[in-house]
Amino acid sequence: MTKIQKRLIIITDHNYGLWRHEILSQFVVVVVSVRSVPVFVRSTRFPLHLCIANRYLSSHCMSQKTEKPVLSGQRIKTRKRDEKEKYDPFGFRDYILGGLNGAGTDLEAIWKFLDQAGSKVDYRRYGEVLFDILIAGGLLVPGGSISQDGSISQDGDKLWKTNACVFEAPEDMVSMRNYEQVFIKLMRRYKYLEKMFEEEMKKILLFIKGFSDIERVKLARMTTLWISNGSIPPTVLQVLTNEHLIKDGLALDFLIELFVTYKQEVGVPNLLTVLKKGGLESRLMDFLPPNKRTEENLRAQFEEKGLSDVVKLHLAQASQEAKRNLEIQLHDDFNDNKNMKEIISNIKELSSKHDIPEHEIIVLVWSVVMRQVEWNKKEELLADQALKHLKQYSPLFSAFSTTARSELALMLKVQEYCYENMNFMRVFQKIILLFYKTEVLTEEVILKWYKEGHSKGKTTFLEQMKKFIEWLQNAEEESESGEDDD
Repeated sequence: MTKIQKRLIIITDHNYGLWRHEILSQFVVVVVSVRSVPVFVRSTRFPLHLCIANRYLSSHCMSQKTEKPVLSGQRIKTRKRDEKEKYDPFGFRDYILGGLNGAGTDLEAIWKFLDQAGSKVDYRRYGEVLFDILIAGGLLVPGGSISQDGSISQDGDKLWKTNACVFEAPEDMVSMRNYEQVFIKLMRRYKYLEKMFEEEMKKILLFIKGFSDIERVKLARMTTLWISNGSIPPTVLQVLTNEHLIKDGLALDFLIELFVTYKQEVGVPNLLTVLKKGGLESRLMDFLPPNKRTEENLRAQFEEKGLSDVVKLHLAQASQEAKRNLEIQLHDDFNDNKNMKEIISNIKELSSKHDIPEHEIIVLVWSVVMRQVEWNKKEELLADQALKHLKQYSPLFSAFSTTARSELALMLKVQEYCYENMNFMRVFQKIILLFYKTEVLTEEVILKWYKEGHSKGKTTFLEQMKKFIEWLQNAEEESESGEDDD
């Protein structure tokens, strides 16, 4: 809509109030003057209140060439709400440093200043700078050093750093806990800082190479407190797997200091929980320099600091991972139709490498073998299918049941499988008999199982095995009597 049209609407709308009683059913001719140029609205039978609509005026105004209005000497002002304040981290830093230096080492005064400052400066915008100052004493730049750019002078001295920070505090845990309270109060007062603090810690941990040894110790201890009180999740520690931190051993040293502190402050059970929540229990080896990445070195490093419980957790997790790899290897070997001798060799090599005991291997072998076939849903056909399938793998079972413990583990696993899969409930005795005939199980272990029993389906399975057990006992007695006659 042109400026002329806008003025025309205003004028006609004003006149409409005077003429509305006289023109609703009559022809209307309106003549107005805009900048001394007459503008006509054609005669119409439409009521004037329809004539003044924008679209109608645009289509019914007489066609004539008019100049478009030109703005000259006009200044368009931006609304205050649309104005964007210039990002000035150094100005924010100077303001915070001035307040912290005024508070000195009095943590209560520091907290009061930070609380009041939140209503004067924008913590949402400068949260990263705020945490840089509270931890390191100044504005951190890539690499971990403190920026001196944009610093101001106060009494002739450059103001770019404060001593009211974690790195300048004593390293004892009492002092660390006192500083912890400042962070807790700050993030409770300004909840939006919590997420910003998590991102800040991911950045800070990448800068530890630029910090001194004592600063890294203080940071590790404070990180322990922040993780234990929930200010940051333990997953932030995963950033320490950065290549340049691992290469110099800084990541491992930091992690060990943190674990030692956590054990002392919170206890071993909570430490192990943090390892699991942080996804670290299976990644401890990743923190060792590549040329020292062995189980012996890892064990030595952690046990020297009294972290044997962490080593046990690592070994247990490593064993679980190795078992998963063994299952995958066995499954792939079956799919590739490798001969039994080669399959046995591969399993022994992998189990030896990861110290997986035989009684655990035999259970894995059973699980993988039973997943290789889709079982018949008809119970009367299932027994023959199962026995035929297991018989071809009897050399594999025999290779990893060389001890009584392994044999018993296999029997218990078969019992558990049959109990959990109802169609196999009546097949248990036939499977055990097959393993006895193929020399996978010995009569001593079978008799031991019968005497000790097992909770899952005990009554049903003992009843199934009753005749077979009697036969074994009679055979054993005959064997003993034969020896006596000799």
